[in-house]
Amino acid sequence: QLQLVESGGGLVQPGGSLRLSCVASGYTLDYYYIGWFRRAPGKEREGVSCISRTDGSTRYADSVKGRFTISRDNAQNTAYLQMADLKPEDTGVYYCAASRSSCSDPKFPFWGQGTQVTVSS
Repeated sequence: QLQLVESGGGLVQPGGSLRLSCVASGYTLDYYYIGWFRRAPGKEREGVSCISRTDGSTRYADSVKGRFTISRDNAQNTAYLQMADLKPEDTGVYYCAASRSSCSDPKFPFWGQGTQVTVSS
């Protein structure tokens, strides 16, 4: 069973940066599409970014394009979300998730426990 653990969240000022990590265990990450999602206070969970398991192609929500970068290091069984120029509206709990089918999977079957990101002055 694939298990995912996120880390790297914290409190940062607007305009700051954070890098989130998602470490996988129990199975190799090579076989999975990795998505990052977030849930802001009082809002539904939304997809932030996703990276393919086949060609490394990426996709981003419009709200984070140009500021966030998703990547993966299969040798380390880890995925990352580099976040720059953070805004207060980026505040939320960030989750990584994995799917073997695609980045369009409506129901990623594997999820981490989440890491809190707070952007505030």
